[in-house]
Amino acid sequence: MRTPRLTLTAATFASLALAACGTQLKTLPIQPALSAAPTDAFSTAAAERAKVAVYFGKEAHADVARRVGEASHSVRIARSADGADVSCNKALASAIDKLRDDARAKGANAVIDVTTRFHENESNSSTDFTCGVSPSAAAIAVKGDLVVLQAH
Repeated sequence: MRTPRLTLTAATFASLALAACGTQLKTLPIQPALSAAPTDAFSTAAAERAKVAVYFGKEAHADVARRVGEASHSVRIARSADGADVSCNKALASAIDKLRDDARAKGANAVIDVTTRFHENESNSSTDFTCGVSPSAAAIAVKGDLVVLQAH
């Protein structure tokens, strides 16, 4: 009875190792992901999310009137047939929506100092983001400070 179990365990580890080998680290421009229309573009939630400004890295923004807290999310989505870049863009858009939802729920009007990460590879760029993509999925983690910015 032990031989089949050992064989199955070894096969499981081997397939996990092979799956991990297919993951690519991608660095892509932020703008295409943010300008892509969300899937629920006409919903009330999407309109409310759009009212929350997002600033990546050390991107310039109005003075902070009040700090509300910090938020972070990890997103993993199925890889689309459109390719790795499109999948990473969708993952970033989904993660940013989650940050915006947190900001709205806590009374913030912006998320600043947003960083992106895939495992240990972190980016605090204001122009590019980091994403991991495998043959089956795209994954990203985001983190940012929820704040109320002073009105112009």
